[in-house]
Amino acid sequence: MTVSAWAHHRWPDAMRQMSRLFARKIVLLAALVLGAVLAVAIVLPMVSDADPNAIAVTERLMPPSLAHWAGTDELGRDVALRIVHGARYSLMIGAITAAGAVVLGALLGILAGFFQRLDAPLMRLVDAMMSFPDILLGIALVSILGVSLWNVMLALVIVYTPRVARVVRAATLVLRELLFVDAARALGVRTHRILWAHVLPNLMSPVLVQLTFIFAYAILAEAGLSFLGVGVPPDIPTWGTMIAGSLEYSDKAIWTLLFPGLAIVLTAVSLQMLGDGVRDMLDPKLKKAV
Repeated sequence: MTVSAWAHHRWPDAMRQMSRLFARKIVLLAALVLGAVLAVAIVLPMVSDADPNAIAVTERLMPPSLAHWAGTDELGRDVALRIVHGARYSLMIGAITAAGAVVLGALLGILAGFFQRLDAPLMRLVDAMMSFPDILLGIALVSILGVSLWNVMLALVIVYTPRVARVVRAATLVLRELLFVDAARALGVRTHRILWAHVLPNLMSPVLVQLTFIFAYAILAEAGLSFLGVGVPPDIPTWGTMIAGSLEYSDKAIWTLLFPGLAIVLTAVSLQMLGDGVRDMLDPKLKKAV
């Protein structure tokens, strides 16, 4: 069964699983929060031409008010406006990092799990990368690549690829020993066809779970790198750069730190809750609890 055929036949079952997933109030709340963040990030910048980097020195460090709902920062820039525009960058970093890490990690995991000759060298490489803490490896990679938005995303993809590779390898090791794979081999089906039509569809569950988790990890990692001064350039209003720029004034303008921090926490926690729900839904041992 090909991936497209698998999707067609499994669609009704997937819809039933989705309904069970969102029957859990905490997962539904997380999905609503993420939907609201995504809607704000996409819609508001399209209907407003306000510049998030517009400087108004006479309005610097103003507390929240009707004119500035989340106050202003040290340069008089509207914090709420920068959070809205920063959502696009932070979500983009999370999405691209998650997608890149899942694609590369799945490729490495399938190769290592299905081809025994590649297992040892690929896993030694993965183990070597995972021996470093994520933040330290990210700092090292950004220092080598240079500070820019795309280099930060590339560094985070490299950081989180081994995590996906190990999960996919473990699942592939189980799948390659199952009867339907042996039957396909006995019928003379080519290896690439077995991987595409039989192995890959059965890896969707762990891959989807990893996708949601890495999305959240990437947003937090970008904030951490920006906090340490090796993240996205300050002129790009990500939530991480906003927190990094507000530290000097946080004692007298706590709102410059509070509101971007809340945006990060709400988004990351919602992604984690959604990921937990997806994991519980797809895990046969936990399905009854969903």
